[in-house]
Amino acid sequence: MERFFLPVRRERVARLRYAAVLDGQTVNLHAELPGSATLPDRAEIVLRRGRVRHRTDARVYRHGEGPLLVDAAVLLGEELGGAPVSTGQWKVRLRLRTGRRSRHLPLLLLEPPVPYHGPTGPMQASPVTGARYRVGRSVTGNVRIVAARPRPGAEVVKVRMDHAGIEVAFRVLGVHATGHRVDFVASGRRIERPVHTGPDDLLTVTVPLAEMTPRKNRPEHWDVVLHTDEGRRMRLGRRLHDVRNPLRVFAMRSLAMTPQGRNPMIVQPRYTSAGNLRVTCTPMPEAGRTTA
Repeated sequence: MERFFLPVRRERVARLRYAAVLDGQTVNLHAELPGSATLPDRAEIVLRRGRVRHRTDARVYRHGEGPLLVDAAVLLGEELGGAPVSTGQWKVRLRLRTGRRSRHLPLLLLEPPVPYHGPTGPMQASPVTGARYRVGRSVTGNVRIVAARPRPGAEVVKVRMDHAGIEVAFRVLGVHATGHRVDFVASGRRIERPVHTGPDDLLTVTVPLAEMTPRKNRPEHWDVVLHTDEGRRMRLGRRLHDVRNPLRVFAMRSLAMTPQGRNPMIVQPRYTSAGNLRVTCTPMPEAGRTTA
């Protein structure tokens, strides 16, 4: 694969053994310095785009009799106290300083990150801000960090249930929208509810359980949809995570509820395989009917 890159003198580059964004917001780098390198007084990872630069300390060490190695973890996102990178491609350099002398080395990425299999996978976006970061490379093989805006979405933070109703706290990412309302939608039914701003700038919506009681002797599945005055429509869900099966991992307990003046039912909030929030209300056939 190395033959596809433009010729580069090996003594002028550091070769990356590993480069990935594991948690959606931290770039993890592990590199090998050229054989002619000596242990510097200080090392930094420099992100550069145009005239803008952001620096993060790196660790240089020697393992046994082998070459000098470099480890670095670069946190991205001003909201998190990390590098305030904007949308676009950022060049990555290693700055080595000894005394008053310093030099910058490109970081050569011969093999791009390979997706792995298992119950979890690489985070596709920051779980806090929704911003998206990925490791790329130039035509010469030098590593790049590519930053993109959050995708529009409504991310569920917490679901609370009691006999009065269901409260959902969520965040809106990737869009500046006003005039929120939430619809709880089942087959042939819709409940419109207003949205309120709660602590920590979270948005909350509450729906009375009495309005969700099944009308027939079968379960009803309620999807939760956010609407804005700008005409945007978004399903509430949980997507900023690294699990492959949110339906199983983020399972919530079901509760037997008896709304005032209604028949008992089983209420089960859950996430679909796509990460969308869904509330299933199932009548309890063994319970006799009540009167209002």
